[in-house]
Amino acid sequence: QVQLVESGGGVVQAGGSLRLSCAASGGTLSRYNMGWFRQAPGKEREFAAAIRWINGRTYYADSVKGRFTISRDDAKNTVFLQLNSLKPEDTAVYYCAANTAIYYVPADLKSHDYWGQGTQVTVSS
Repeated sequence: QVQLVESGGGVVQAGGSLRLSCAASGGTLSRYNMGWFRQAPGKEREFAAAIRWINGRTYYADSVKGRFTISRDDAKNTVFLQLNSLKPEDTAVYYCAANTAIYYVPADLKSHDYWGQGTQVTVSS
Protein backbone atom coordinates (compact mmCIF):
# COMPACT_ATOMS: atom_id res chain seq x y z
CA GLN A 1 0.00 0.00 0.00
CA VAL A 2 1.49 3.31 -1.07
CA GLN A 3 1.88 6.07 1.50
CA LEU A 4 2.03 9.70 0.44
CA VAL A 5 3.59 12.62 2.29
CA GLU A 6 3.19 16.22 1.12
CA SER A 7 5.56 19.04 1.94
CA GLY A 8 6.45 22.52 0.75
CA GLY A 9 3.47 24.49 1.95
CA GLY A 10 3.82 27.80 3.72
CA VAL A 11 2.83 31.44 3.85
CA VAL A 12 3.49 33.57 0.78
CA GLN A 13 2.40 36.96 -0.48
CA ALA A 14 0.09 37.31 -3.44
CA GLY A 15 2.04 36.93 -6.66
CA GLY A 16 4.57 34.63 -5.04
CA SER A 17 5.43 31.00 -5.70
CA LEU A 18 5.67 27.71 -3.87
CA ARG A 19 6.66 24.21 -4.87
CA LEU A 20 4.79 21.37 -3.27
CA SER A 21 6.19 17.86 -3.12
CA CYS A 22 4.45 14.53 -2.69
CA ALA A 23 6.83 11.72 -1.77
CA ALA A 24 5.74 8.11 -1.91
CA SER A 25 6.76 5.02 -0.03
CA GLY A 26 5.53 1.46 -0.33
CA GLY A 27 4.89 1.79 -4.03
CA THR A 28 6.23 3.13 -7.31
CA LEU A 29 4.54 6.38 -8.27
CA SER A 30 5.34 5.87 -11.94
CA ARG A 31 2.54 3.27 -11.97
CA TYR A 32 -0.08 5.62 -10.51
CA ASN A 33 -2.12 8.42 -11.89
CA MET A 34 -1.47 11.29 -9.50
CA GLY A 35 -3.72 14.17 -8.56
CA TRP A 36 -3.46 17.31 -6.48
CA PHE A 37 -6.56 18.52 -4.72
CA ARG A 38 -7.18 21.40 -2.35
CA GLN A 39 -9.65 22.30 0.35
CA ALA A 40 -10.24 25.82 1.54
CA PRO A 41 -11.87 26.53 4.93
CA GLY A 42 -15.59 25.88 4.78
CA LYS A 43 -15.44 24.52 1.25
CA GLU A 44 -15.43 21.10 -0.34
CA ARG A 45 -12.23 19.51 -1.53
CA GLU A 46 -11.66 20.31 -5.20
CA PHE A 47 -9.49 19.17 -8.05
CA ALA A 48 -6.43 21.25 -8.93
CA ALA A 49 -4.14 19.21 -11.21
CA ALA A 50 -3.32 15.66 -12.26
CA ILE A 51 -0.88 13.64 -14.31
CA ARG A 52 -1.57 10.33 -16.01
CA TRP A 53 1.04 7.63 -15.44
CA ILE A 54 0.86 5.92 -18.81
CA ASN A 55 1.66 8.93 -21.00
CA GLY A 56 2.39 11.85 -18.69
CA ARG A 57 -0.63 13.83 -19.86
CA THR A 58 -1.50 16.64 -17.48
CA TYR A 59 -4.83 18.11 -16.46
CA TYR A 60 -5.68 21.36 -14.68
CA ALA A 61 -8.68 23.03 -13.16
CA ASP A 62 -9.59 26.23 -14.97
CA SER A 63 -8.87 28.22 -11.82
CA VAL A 64 -5.19 27.21 -11.82
CA LYS A 65 -4.46 26.71 -15.52
CA GLY A 66 -1.46 28.72 -16.62
CA ARG A 67 -0.29 29.27 -13.03
CA PHE A 68 0.23 25.75 -11.62
CA THR A 69 2.36 22.99 -13.12
CA ILE A 70 2.31 19.33 -12.13
CA SER A 71 5.33 17.14 -12.77
CA ARG A 72 6.87 13.92 -11.58
CA ASP A 73 10.38 12.63 -10.88
CA ASP A 74 10.19 8.87 -11.04
CA ALA A 75 13.77 8.47 -9.85
CA LYS A 76 12.80 10.27 -6.63
CA ASN A 77 9.35 8.67 -6.49
CA THR A 78 7.94 12.16 -6.07
CA VAL A 79 5.28 14.30 -7.70
CA PHE A 80 5.50 18.09 -7.63
CA LEU A 81 3.08 20.97 -7.95
CA GLN A 82 4.63 24.30 -8.85
CA LEU A 83 2.40 27.16 -7.76
CA ASN A 84 3.08 30.52 -9.43
CA SER A 85 1.27 33.85 -9.41
CA LEU A 86 -0.49 32.84 -6.24
CA LYS A 87 -3.71 34.56 -5.22
CA PRO A 88 -5.41 34.79 -1.81
CA GLU A 89 -8.11 32.46 -3.13
CA ASP A 90 -5.48 29.75 -3.55
CA THR A 91 -5.29 29.50 0.23
CA ALA A 92 -6.13 25.91 1.15
CA VAL A 93 -4.79 22.61 2.37
CA TYR A 94 -3.29 20.84 -0.62
CA TYR A 95 -3.47 17.06 -0.87
CA CYS A 96 -1.87 14.64 -3.27
CA ALA A 97 -3.65 11.43 -4.17
CA ALA A 98 -2.90 8.27 -6.14
CA ASN A 99 -5.20 6.48 -8.53
CA THR A 100 -4.79 3.03 -10.03
CA ALA A 101 -7.64 3.01 -12.56
CA ILE A 102 -7.05 2.40 -16.24
CA TYR A 103 -9.90 4.75 -17.14
CA TYR A 104 -8.78 7.79 -15.20
CA VAL A 105 -11.08 10.68 -14.40
CA PRO A 106 -8.71 13.22 -12.86
CA ALA A 107 -11.28 15.36 -11.08
CA ASP A 108 -13.05 12.41 -9.43
CA LEU A 109 -11.98 12.47 -5.77
CA LYS A 110 -13.60 9.14 -4.97
CA SER A 111 -11.57 7.31 -7.60
CA HIS A 112 -8.30 8.13 -5.86
CA ASP A 113 -7.27 5.29 -3.60
CA TYR A 114 -4.50 6.80 -1.50
CA TRP A 115 -4.20 10.25 0.04
CA GLY A 116 -1.56 12.22 1.85
CA GLN A 117 -2.15 14.22 5.02
CA GLY A 118 -2.06 17.58 3.28
CA THR A 119 0.11 20.67 3.40
CA GLN A 120 -1.17 24.19 4.18
CA VAL A 121 -0.75 26.98 1.65
CA THR A 122 -1.64 30.48 2.82
CA VAL A 123 -1.51 33.41 0.42
CA SER A 124 -1.69 36.87 1.96
CA SER A 125 -2.96 39.91 0.08
